[in-house]
Amino acid sequence: MRVNTIGRTGVRVTAVGFGSAPIGNLYSEVSEEAARGAVEAAWAAGIRYFDTAPHYGLGLAERRLGRALAQYDRSEFVLSTKVGRLLVPNPAPAGSDLAAGGFAVADQLTRKRDYSADGTRRSIEASLERTGTDRFDIVLVHDPDEHADQALSQAIPALIELREQGVIGAVGVGMNQWQVPLRMVREADLDAVMLAGRWTLADRSGARLMQECQDRGISVLAAAPYNSGLLASDWPRDDARFNYAPAPASMLAGARGMARIGARHGVTLPALAIQFPARHPATAAVVVGLRSAGEVRSTIDRLTSEIPPQAWAELDEGAGHAN
Repeated sequence: MRVNTIGRTGVRVTAVGFGSAPIGNLYSEVSEEAARGAVEAAWAAGIRYFDTAPHYGLGLAERRLGRALAQYDRSEFVLSTKVGRLLVPNPAPAGSDLAAGGFAVADQLTRKRDYSADGTRRSIEASLERTGTDRFDIVLVHDPDEHADQALSQAIPALIELREQGVIGAVGVGMNQWQVPLRMVREADLDAVMLAGRWTLADRSGARLMQECQDRGISVLAAAPYNSGLLASDWPRDDARFNYAPAPASMLAGARGMARIGARHGVTLPALAIQFPARHPATAAVVVGLRSAGEVRSTIDRLTSEIPPQAWAELDEGAGHAN
């Protein structure tokens, strides 16, 4: 599998990354066996970049990923986690995190937003303990939407200091929007941006950020290529989700139009969706949420599907009309 370097660092990631939110029981439970099988199938397929976060299943994804990766040589894979949400005891547990966080796990813990320098360091220490590893190669500031000022003044400088000390390899930000990351790449010494859902076949709103990253030599980790499921089926279903919510009728119609274009050229909508982000020169890896060995195998099949240039030309033309 192709390997790309993150920014000006020595961190090298495979062109596909394993997103661990699903094995943190995103929306529904995943068994321990299935979670481990997904990681092992990813390894067998050549994936060597794995991403996680405390947010995913209130630490479950970090623990499961750490256990599954413990059988491999630590020098052979790249691991990223995120800071900005500390896990603390929940004073009023409801029994499940589904309503509050979207994960099918017990909620004895809760998330506390903290983008301070001290909170950043404590978050990394807790994540190291949960994963059972000795280091993280990439650390991303997670969703500082309303906390951009504190993230820029405290969290990111703390991470840069750790990078300069050689404790971590690369520093970045991970968000579901492009506006705050655009500010951050202009104001901070970042190596990477994990952009979720804003540079996809269905949503190209992150184009300005992608260009800025390219100009500055900052790598993009393009996450959520299926836009929460809208692009995950050959024919988008009526109940498809987009950006974690029911897909608007206009988005559903647009996705079906792209599915028709793909069908005319003999390729599926999910194959188009997963290959699209990597077409941009700023993209170092496409990070896909995976919950089973079967999903890993279908992902690899989609990645290796041959897509005629004319299909991309038609899709790009349609995107231009939509904009």
